[in-house]
Amino acid sequence: MRQLLTWLLLALLTVAITVLAFCPAAWIAPVLEAQTAGRLTLGDVQGTIWRGSAFIGGAPSGKGPVTPLLPGRFDWRISPLLLLGQVDLQLDNPSAFARPLSITGSWSQWQVSADAITLPAERLAGLGAPLNTLAPSGQMKLSWGALQLTRQDRTLDVVGAMTMDLSNIASRLSPIKPLGAYQMTIDWRGQHASLALKTIKGPLLLSGTGALRNGRLQFSGKAEAEAGQQETLANLLNLLGQRRKEGDKTVIGLEFK
Repeated sequence: MRQLLTWLLLALLTVAITVLAFCPAAWIAPVLEAQTAGRLTLGDVQGTIWRGSAFIGGAPSGKGPVTPLLPGRFDWRISPLLLLGQVDLQLDNPSAFARPLSITGSWSQWQVSADAITLPAERLAGLGAPLNTLAPSGQMKLSWGALQLTRQDRTLDVVGAMTMDLSNIASRLSPIKPLGAYQMTIDWRGQHASLALKTIKGPLLLSGTGALRNGRLQFSGKAEAEAGQQETLANLLNLLGQRRKEGDKTVIGLEFK
């Protein structure tokens, strides 16, 4: 009987190791969808959990066909030491990343290497309204230094700074192309982040400050046209927000609460 139990345990262990070794990468997609309420998912998933590839897509309102949000495919390699609590993830996508991304740490704390990701603004339309109405175009580059991520219960703390540079931004709703270039800085401190938006150049002037608190965005800013472009940009400005007076001029309030 003891020998039978030994062989049974060995057989079960072998099956478990085999299952873990060949877990299909497609199992990751439902996890990503659950964490993002279906707005982000994986498409054309290939390989295993440990070594695979896919594109990152979005489905507006969590429904409909998967639309690629980022260029190229993401290739990942995860060390099996994850089963022992040690995270060692390598993520690469030459079409999007400036360099391969490295994530190391434990089950509850991770260090993310400094990197940058570039994507066309057109992909944002896949996130649904109002971006699909504005139909933005141009280039976006999100860069960051080393980031520290810590999971506590069901929350995630992030420490580090990010910069979003937007260049040659345009919209199908405006005859002026491009509308301008902009920069947003994001300073993460735990579950909160402060944001600041400024215009680098362009006929459409955007500015404001805000914060991300517990996943909710609060932002207060304004949009206006530079001198001589008010009439040309009037339709686009009316879609961005409500008019308000600032001294002797009228601007569009950008308010998100």
